[in-house]
Amino acid sequence: MSDLVLSVVLAGVSAVCYAAAAIFQERVAASAAGRPEPEPLWRSARWWGSVALNGSGSVLHVLALGFGPLSVVQPLGVLTLVFVLPLAALWVGRRAGRTGWRGALLVSAGLAGLLALTASPPARTLSGPDQLTLAVVALAVFLSLVVAARGAARPAVRSALLAAAAGVAFGIASVFTKTVASDWSPAALVAQAPGIAVTAALAVIGLLASQASYRDGGLAAPLATVTVVNPVVASAAGIALLGEGFRYGAAGALPALAAAALTVYGLVVLTAHRGEAGRRAPAERGPRGTREDAGPAPVFPERTEVREPVEETDRPALPCAVV
Repeated sequence: MSDLVLSVVLAGVSAVCYAAAAIFQERVAASAAGRPEPEPLWRSARWWGSVALNGSGSVLHVLALGFGPLSVVQPLGVLTLVFVLPLAALWVGRRAGRTGWRGALLVSAGLAGLLALTASPPARTLSGPDQLTLAVVALAVFLSLVVAARGAARPAVRSALLAAAAGVAFGIASVFTKTVASDWSPAALVAQAPGIAVTAALAVIGLLASQASYRDGGLAAPLATVTVVNPVVASAAGIALLGEGFRYGAAGALPALAAAALTVYGLVVLTAHRGEAGRRAPAERGPRGTREDAGPAPVFPERTEVREPVEETDRPALPCAVV
């Protein structure tokens, strides 16, 4: 198995972990919404389950970056939103429908095009001064987005800004991870300590920002924002700072942009599908208490009320290991 194929497999499994973690995070945020005094996150078993899944996804992501270029591994993170569809159907009984699966196919086709145009990764990493500059710029952008989110009056705008901040943090963390993974050796551990510390800090603040974005925007819209901003930021840094690129030089740039545009359009379809599902009228009870559904259940329905997990009798429960 070549290094490129191995990196693709590792990135795919990592996306599955991130998708499962996102579902858990959304359920935690939904259960806390509307409560005068929400329960602290550290008391929620589901939140700790999401942390464990995010950690597993991060480890697999690091391994993928060790074998493949940023311009391949980061766009594959978009599969997180695709894998949410079957996982949501399996765990909480939310069917995707034709529109959801059409978006998933568009995303997959766009990613396949990017993989076909991927060139071999160059042997270049960030120097010390470049790492410091990139860390300062990333932190400034992150804080600017968070401050803008705090001042936003509309929940949807606030959620989008926080999700964008999380995407920036995750994308730049991957750049540092790529540098650490490429130069990794036990003898150079002390020299790599600053890069490792920056990576950990960006991962933590990215996780907190993404959790906050789910509170105001549900699951699909913030997740789509993160999965778009993350690879765009990381790939741009990889091309500008690490010398990565695509096959056929300038001639391959146009097909690569077309494949990227197809991927983004697929994400827009998935997000629009969620918005349409959220606007559907809730099912009403018949005269005998049976549910009269007008159509298939949405993948990511808007939550209009808060119920404890023990009261959710109309959908399958989560695995007992994370309840």
